[in-house]
Amino acid sequence: MPHTITTTQALADYCARAATQPYVTVDTEFLRERTYFAQLCLVQVALPGTDDSDAVLIDPLADGISLEPLYDLFRNPDVVKVFHAARQDLEIFFVEGGIVPAPLFDTQVAAMVCGFGDQVGYETLVRRIAKSDLDKSSRFTDWSRRPLSDAQKIYALRDVTYLRQIYEHLSAELARTGRTHWLEEELAQLTNADNYVVDPENAWKRLKLRTNSGRTVAIARELAAFRETYAQEKNVPRNRVLKDDALLELAGTKPKTVADLSKSRLLLRDARKGAIAEGLVAAVARGMAVANSDMPKVAAGRDRSSLNPALADLLRVLLKAKAEEAGVATKLIASSSDLDDIASGYTDGVWSSGWRQEVFGADAQRLLNGEIALSAKGQKVKIVAA
Repeated sequence: MPHTITTTQALADYCARAATQPYVTVDTEFLRERTYFAQLCLVQVALPGTDDSDAVLIDPLADGISLEPLYDLFRNPDVVKVFHAARQDLEIFFVEGGIVPAPLFDTQVAAMVCGFGDQVGYETLVRRIAKSDLDKSSRFTDWSRRPLSDAQKIYALRDVTYLRQIYEHLSAELARTGRTHWLEEELAQLTNADNYVVDPENAWKRLKLRTNSGRTVAIARELAAFRETYAQEKNVPRNRVLKDDALLELAGTKPKTVADLSKSRLLLRDARKGAIAEGLVAAVARGMAVANSDMPKVAAGRDRSSLNPALADLLRVLLKAKAEEAGVATKLIASSSDLDDIASGYTDGVWSSGWRQEVFGADAQRLLNGEIALSAKGQKVKIVAA
């Protein structure tokens, strides 16, 4: 059975050994269905090797254990921390320990860069690189219950033991193809700590607001800020406080009293009374009190009145050809919306810098300038000088 660490001293001893290694693989198990912040239930770590002898389970729910030795390892600049689809794990460690592990290697992002497609799953990489199959029967178990079953422990450990082989394969492939800097560009955003800080004052920007009314937007902003603050303080999912559609309804109907909330068709029962109801009414009042000169505005979409449909079609053909040549999915380079922007005269999208510029952006600009043309021969599209 996998070794489980339940004391700070045992964790410190293990992390001291890990600090001498070039990399460690890391994964977590957590629960989030009933809380705002994820509840960390298990951390899996493995050192380089081909067996399970240096792979452990760390129990953050054990009495008296501190994860600070693990956080010290995460701060160590000489040890690469390897995750798969790291975003949620990074958010957990940032909330729990105020740290984003670095240097970081995300095998999902690396697989994308290496041509495995968009958001490829861990199970797929295990099958294609490690030539093994995973038993996923324990995926949706309750990781907060103790003791963990043998099946849970074995399942959890496999998420870091196969990860070693996947990391070594992808790392070598990136070096061979000269695409290591592609990965570094993608990870720069992932490791930005600002991604994991939710400011209630900016929560309204995630809403899908379809209105030109500054007053409605001002009320929606205050409602979203109240919802986020309440959800964080009570550690409950934001949608259990107020769903988006109910929030937008209240922004439009502008209830003045708790009694007015009874007229809502979409409001949850618990939001019609008590602290939530009072908070909603107060938020609406704050939105109504915003001066006309201080009204927030929804970011305007780009004007595509000058869109050239024929040029957009040519760009789609060019993108498909360049993506096939590079071995990456087209939507990882530029979206259909990006192509319409280009065909409307906008040349400042994500495609216009970094590795995307190398793969597609430079030729897209040349196509816009009339410097190249496209020709077809059989199933292939070729770029020719204009």
